[in-house]
Amino acid sequence: MTGFDSPYILIFLLIIPLIYYLHKKARIQKKNEAIKFSNLAFIKSALGDTKKSKRDVHLFYLSLVAISLMIIGFANPHIPLEQTKEGVNVVLVMDVSGSMQAQDYTPSRLEAAKSSAEILIDSLKSKDYAGIVTFESGATTAAYLSPDKENVIGKLRNIAPKEGSTAIGDGLSLGIDMASSIPNKKKVIILLSDGVNNAGYISPDEAIKYAKANNIQVYTIGMGSNSNVLLGYDWFGNPQYAELDEATLQAIANDTGGKYFKSVDDKTLDEIYKNISENIKREKEETNIKDWFFFAALLTLLIQIYYRYGKGRILQ
Repeated sequence: MTGFDSPYILIFLLIIPLIYYLHKKARIQKKNEAIKFSNLAFIKSALGDTKKSKRDVHLFYLSLVAISLMIIGFANPHIPLEQTKEGVNVVLVMDVSGSMQAQDYTPSRLEAAKSSAEILIDSLKSKDYAGIVTFESGATTAAYLSPDKENVIGKLRNIAPKEGSTAIGDGLSLGIDMASSIPNKKKVIILLSDGVNNAGYISPDEAIKYAKANNIQVYTIGMGSNSNVLLGYDWFGNPQYAELDEATLQAIANDTGGKYFKSVDDKTLDEIYKNISENIKREKEETNIKDWFFFAALLTLLIQIYYRYGKGRILQ
């Protein structure tokens, strides 16, 4: 549906009827004052030539139109476009690093993530394609982009945890390549991680730029718990706890037009994937039309200039 990025700016449209009222009141007051005098020359001067008076009224209306158009333009209006893209490319980018073996989810974080991801794949339409990328110290293609949802789910179920680190940037970049591999479709990535980017060749910031350049929307899911989760001990016997870099995941989602979600247990994870599924279904391509209003305002001003200094002078 039609909307505005900055709807509060539209409140300035209220000045238009106020300007009109004050202008009309001033004209009536000027005429009334003129009638009090018997000097014919003064009355003609006050009331003005009929043609010139009409021209001034028209110029005033054009000014109001131009101001109104500019106010609407500054509110950043946008409208839905006709759906020209054939379905959606949905790529699941999943963390399979060592921390995903934590058992604060049932039976583990990775198994819970796989189970919840099935909900989303099952909800996709026939024209939608799904694919899977996994990452730990590097990134790997687990299931190529395909309309065969059952095949993708089968590959999803076979994903196993690794012992590596967490290369979020590498995983996201490979996901971008996959999402872009089939054209004329909307491109969406759902990235899930429970850790901190500490490996790989591509930084999350570089991956964000790559996603934006390819017009890809990224939803991110931070997987964790409300309490500390012990992962094991280092060589010196110090406890190692799971860490989640929410700031990076939020930045990825915000900068690509997606949304960040925090999961704390199996139930919230299921709800998150259902929520993302609904967002994908109801989202429509939109275009910002503020330039249309600015162009119309400019055209109105040009007409006003011509009417005042061109046609207006010829008529005088």
